[in-house]
Amino acid sequence: MTLVVALTGGIGSGKSTVSERFASLGAPVVDADAISRELTAAGGAALDAVLRAFGPDVSGADGDLDRSALRRLVFADAEARKRLEAILHPLIRQRMLARLGAIDAPYAIVVIPLLFETGQTDLADRILVVDLPEEEQIRRVRARSGLDSAEIRRILASQVDRKTRLVGADEVIDNSGDYATLLAQADALH
Repeated sequence: MTLVVALTGGIGSGKSTVSERFASLGAPVVDADAISRELTAAGGAALDAVLRAFGPDVSGADGDLDRSALRRLVFADAEARKRLEAILHPLIRQRMLARLGAIDAPYAIVVIPLLFETGQTDLADRILVVDLPEEEQIRRVRARSGLDSAEIRRILASQVDRKTRLVGADEVIDNSGDYATLLAQADALH
């Protein structure tokens, strides 16, 4: 039986870096965001439903999803975010469960950024939170994606607060230090 470890954390916390490290150590990784991108890519199972629900404002010139426009819309409008989640979350969960069910390994990582927000803690045997102070999250997201502070704060406001994540964690990786320290913490848990 494979131990399932849910990896979560707020935007800009370092989830991708940590999941990549576990993958490099041989752990199978199932990533909810990657599944979401698959579902909304050209020909994806959710693309038509998303475009129908949100209309031409989120459709790119080529008919594909304009992810930036959709992000701005759903983080500015809680009802729009709920509509999007109603379309995507059941499909994402279904694919995560199928992929986890096919894994034969001592443990697997399932990356779920909105683990607590979506009530999916039942998918995991253990919960690993990647944590750092909110101001550092904002700085890193701004540097990585160029989003302005106001948009980053809207995204943060849609996520559970840091304290809630930490209370729900079985293990915590502190990402307030340097890259080597971050990797060493993942290695120790592995």
